[in-house]
Amino acid sequence: MENVKQIYQERITAFNKAKNKIQQQLLIFSLLRLSVFAICVFLIFQFWGEARSIGLIVVISALVFIMLIRFFAKAKYEKQKLEALIQINKTEQKTNLSNFGFYANGEQYQDGLHEFSEDTDLFGERSFFQYINRTQLVEGERNLANQLKSNHIKAILDKQEFVKEMAQKIDFRQEFAAHAQLLQTEEKIQTIITWINTYKTHVPKWMKWFPYVFSLASLVVIFLFFTEIIQLTQFLLWIFIGLVITGFYIKKSNALSQALGRVQASFQQYAKLLQLIEDAEFTSKKGRAYQTQIKEDQQNFSVLLQQFSKQIDNFEQRNNMLLGLVFNGFFLWDLMQSYKIEQWILAHRLKVENVFNVIADLDAWCSLGNFCFNHIDYVFPEINTKATTQLQVDKAIHPLLNTKITVANDIGLEAKNFVILTGANMAGKSTFLRTLALQIIMANTGLPVRASKCIYRPIKLITSMRTSDSLADESSYFYAELTRLKQIVDTLQKEPYFVILDEILKGTNSKDKAIGAQKFVKRLWKENAVGIIATHDLSLCSLADESTNIENYYFDAEIENDELHFDYTLKKGICQNMNASFLLEKMGLV
Repeated sequence: MENVKQIYQERITAFNKAKNKIQQQLLIFSLLRLSVFAICVFLIFQFWGEARSIGLIVVISALVFIMLIRFFAKAKYEKQKLEALIQINKTEQKTNLSNFGFYANGEQYQDGLHEFSEDTDLFGERSFFQYINRTQLVEGERNLANQLKSNHIKAILDKQEFVKEMAQKIDFRQEFAAHAQLLQTEEKIQTIITWINTYKTHVPKWMKWFPYVFSLASLVVIFLFFTEIIQLTQFLLWIFIGLVITGFYIKKSNALSQALGRVQASFQQYAKLLQLIEDAEFTSKKGRAYQTQIKEDQQNFSVLLQQFSKQIDNFEQRNNMLLGLVFNGFFLWDLMQSYKIEQWILAHRLKVENVFNVIADLDAWCSLGNFCFNHIDYVFPEINTKATTQLQVDKAIHPLLNTKITVANDIGLEAKNFVILTGANMAGKSTFLRTLALQIIMANTGLPVRASKCIYRPIKLITSMRTSDSLADESSYFYAELTRLKQIVDTLQKEPYFVILDEILKGTNSKDKAIGAQKFVKRLWKENAVGIIATHDLSLCSLADESTNIENYYFDAEIENDELHFDYTLKKGICQNMNASFLLEKMGLV
């Protein structure tokens, strides 16, 4: 981990040096703009009274000034990107298991009806999602949440391959994050996609050629004016004709301009993200597939998106009053650019949604790759779809627990095996259950797990570890738990699942609970379920005598010198030491 922190420090130093160079460039561009303005004013006074000369001076000065503004804007963006990169690395440097609350925690993705997300603390404050989340886009964050919740067990090796590749591409990941951080949108991406898909054109087809004919005629008029063949009155009349033609469509052009103004920044930034994806040298199956998805007719879509951004940029020149009058008067600018924009929308609208989805997916994969990069001591599960072993984990540790205060444990479950886990209060049963659950979630997502070795036969996960009643639904705690258990049985009848249960049937009396729990575990056994149940009810352990597929494990607690001690080590057998009475007495409650 220290080596990783050192890499982040080296990157901070390099980016700071690059930022200082950009700041010098910005100063030079500012001085050049000031110089151009001063020279323009000086020349105007020198040629005062010569209208044609002054006009030429103003036009040339304006063009140079605009060019310098663009150079300045490009350098300013580069500086902002470098600042974002510096902050990304500083944040990674200070991130550890005790300090990661500054990342979005994904609490909006919590779902009590989901197979496992509520029980495993997947979302919320100090959750696994918060620890892993480095997404910069709303859509990317949603995709990351969906990947963790998906319970998909296909193509895990392809996922692992892509996570490994993304882990090595630190430049790509951080460049992507920096560009995405600078993405400022007034509209949600789905709103933009809907607008593009439903947009109706307003510029007639003959406007494809008419503005160019008018522009050529305008160049002739300009030449005639400066050679004094026509007078100022005729020159102004020609400009007026151009403005009248443009004026017929001004209302719809204004509406288009307003809409484009809200999406322009998005398209410019997404073009940068797309170009990063296109330029990346992916060797993994998934990486190459994403690159194929963002091509249209063998052409990179970033090029098409940049064309569209430039078209919007050109169109938005109309908002400058002086340029708007000149460009529309001489070149029918609104109509020329509106036609180009509308034709782009018609030609590419079907591809836009797919392209934006790829960008959101890559945002999520960057988080997964970053997690792998930060945890070089984690191991990728060995995937074996034909093995009889369902899950074999050596030295498993919960990914959010500090190594100094936790104990690694081994466990192996064959297919159709079920473990009954007993143990005293606070001995580590629930933490171990969540450790197992996260091993499966991480394995199915394609992530490395916190263990020394993991052999895994892919299987979906379902849990019942934390149930609550609901006043809104008028359901009792016991009924809510029964509903969850029924969901588990119904699910098992469709396909195999790894089942994790923690102290079921808590809402009834001890005797009834013992009978019910035994019957339910037998039902799971009948459904060939594989999994683990934690319980305080030792009578449940007798089921191991009825089937070789059921095993007993326990966590122990010992009382020494009137103090309670835990070793948090998983052992085979049945727990004999309970501590509830001792704790009640110790705390003066009895």
